[in-house]
Amino acid sequence: MSAKTNHWKKGRGKLGILEPLLGNWEASGTSPMGKVKCTRTFEKVLGGNYIQLVAKWEFGDKTYQEQALFGIENSQLFFRSFTSDGKNSYGTLSEATDIHPEAVCFEAQMPAGTARMIYWPDAEEGFHWVVESKNKKGWNRFTEHHYKTMG
Repeated sequence: MSAKTNHWKKGRGKLGILEPLLGNWEASGTSPMGKVKCTRTFEKVLGGNYIQLVAKWEFGDKTYQEQALFGIENSQLFFRSFTSDGKNSYGTLSEATDIHPEAVCFEAQMPAGTARMIYWPDAEEGFHWVVESKNKKGWNRFTEHHYKTMG
């Protein structure tokens, strides 16, 4: 597959940083629960004032779902996420240049402590997504996916 040039082009405004994520994406791999397939759909909603994420994780016959909104509050980009296990989280834009110079990072305070999720462009196709928790030594990565356009 040939490299896509400038596939991580940010849009205008405070939500523009999420522009490269718009669309339908899929990733697959292994997890502690076995093989996993995850789809993510990002789309502008509510007059373009928010970006909605609908994610679906499939672990064999088990499914886990997430819906999130990204928006602006008090001049800051945030996300609010709700999951099929009844949990929810809230986080704000942070930085993760330790991962990639164009990384889009959100940090959240979770019951177990500080966590961050990071998106950054793949050199050839799609993007990478990770979730990390903060510990005394730094960041501990426990989930990593490479998303490609659904096709």
